[in-house]
Formats: sequence, structure tokens, C-alpha cells
Amino acid sequence: MLTKKEQRLRRSRQTRIRIATQGVARLTVNRTNSHIYASVISGCGTKVLATASTAQETVRALLGAAGKAGDVDAAKVVGKVIAEKAKAAGVEKVAFDRAGYAYHGRVKALADAAREAGMQF
Repeated sequence: MLTKKEQRLRRSRQTRIRIATQGVARLTVNRTNSHIYASVISGCGTKVLATASTAQETVRALLGAAGKAGDVDAAKVVGKVIAEKAKAAGVEKVAFDRAGYAYHGRVKALADAAREAGMQF
């Protein structure tokens, strides 16, 4: 019997194999109970082009004093910030790597915010 984490990692493995064959940059998402993290990784998978997370001071300032770092609103802010940083790095088209997480809640909010800010995936 696989643990919940092992099941998620198993799902993510197949996605990463499929994305690697496309050869495009990928937008990866990682979430914990407290924070959400996003990074844009080059098509070859060797270089991180942009990162954003609720643990960063700049993002915390955008959330405000009462903003929680682990909710949907925080994920929207991270999605907007990662899209801006990726555009600054010259990346507009990416493959979305949800790392085995369900496309629901914070993951979906981050993806929708990144799309609204101009990223294509």
C-alpha cells in the first residue's frame, strides 16, 4: 500500500516525463499547509528561470498584514508574480506541472492567475 505522498509522486512522475518530451519550460507548483511555491524551469530541466512563493518578503507585502500564506488568495498573488517574473526572463509559454496535486483549490487559483497575467499553457 502506497502512502498518500508516494501516490502523488507517482502521478507526478508520468507528467514530468511527458513534459520533458515537449522540450518547453515548465511551471511547477509545490504546496504545503503554510505556503505555496511556484517556479519556472527551463526546457532542458537544468536551470530555474523564475521563482515565487508566499515565503518571499515581496509576496508577503502584497498579501498585506492579515493575509494568510496558505489560502487561495495567496495562491492568486503567487500566480501573478510568477507570470511577471517569467515574462521578465523571456518566457511566455510553459507546460503546467502540478506535481501530482489535484487541479483544484490553490493549484487551480495559481494557474488561473498566471494565465490572466499573460502566461500561456
